[in-house]
Amino acid sequence: MKNVLYIGNALSNKGKTTTSVESLGAKLSEFCAVKIASNKSNKILRLLDMMKLVVANRSSAEYVLIDTYSTTNFYYALIIAQLCKLFKIKYVPILHGGNLEKRLKNNPKLCRLIFNKSYKLVSPSSFLKSVFQNYGYDNIEYIPNSIEIMDFEFQNKDIETISLLWLRSFASIYNPELAILVLETLQLKGYKAELTMVGPDVGGLMNRIKSLANDKNLKVNFAGKLSKQQWITISKNCNIFINTTNFDNMPVSLIEAMALGLPIVSTNVGGIPFLISNNEDGLLVPPNDVAAMTNEIIKLKNDKKLKDKLVINARNKVEHFDWKTIKPKWQSLLS
Repeated sequence: MKNVLYIGNALSNKGKTTTSVESLGAKLSEFCAVKIASNKSNKILRLLDMMKLVVANRSSAEYVLIDTYSTTNFYYALIIAQLCKLFKIKYVPILHGGNLEKRLKNNPKLCRLIFNKSYKLVSPSSFLKSVFQNYGYDNIEYIPNSIEIMDFEFQNKDIETISLLWLRSFASIYNPELAILVLETLQLKGYKAELTMVGPDVGGLMNRIKSLANDKNLKVNFAGKLSKQQWITISKNCNIFINTTNFDNMPVSLIEAMALGLPIVSTNVGGIPFLISNNEDGLLVPPNDVAAMTNEIIKLKNDKKLKDKLVINARNKVEHFDWKTIKPKWQSLLS
């Protein structure tokens, strides 16, 4: 059994969304001895905890997996990569940030310090794989995010009242304001429509979105952070999933919604069009376009044949993301 360290933000017990280091880390434990860091809320303490894990296990660790984002967490990956090189440990950056190309463009030297000496780069999307290849990185393995398909009961629901489900962190890059504006537009057009928003707050943005809804006299169900089973239960009362993000890679939330039979209307950004084929297994619209997203939602309500085609094709597609299919890819990489 291989000894693997996994570096990332394990902050679900601090009110944040469950991330790869927790979900994938648990799955890898089926065939590896996995130690993870860090669950510290303070960023400095989190970095120190990550460094401590690598230093303490420098003699026994065979691989270090590093969740790599485009935001401040980019520097965690930079520092941990240097430690791994110092101790001659194979390390694998896992590319998550939908806006990582900005780092490749603006910080090429720092990127080379992370990526040039890595054992492999793992991209959960063919989108980021193509981006990195365009910048000269060829040592990339495409291993998609996975789900346990049996956890998701497929339901193809008719749409009478439009019941929207939004599921992300309340962060500006995910543009939750767009969901409120879409609901308002649907109601102004005379449609019965409702909205449930699920996810943790980031920096107080949820309160601003609540104020926006109140100012527009819109009744929105703000469910907060829920466990997967809790939001799956809520989803049974919803019939359209909207994804309003401005930047993205390959969000597990979309894969899960597709598995449940919720038709998708999403912004056409980042890795989304590499996951969703427009008019085949979902509907894609330009970012921050209230009218376009509203019109596609109305199309789903009025065109049952289209809606049925989308949800059936989507379910068939994401069955290939089942952990039983993805697991051998990780076993091969860490063999």
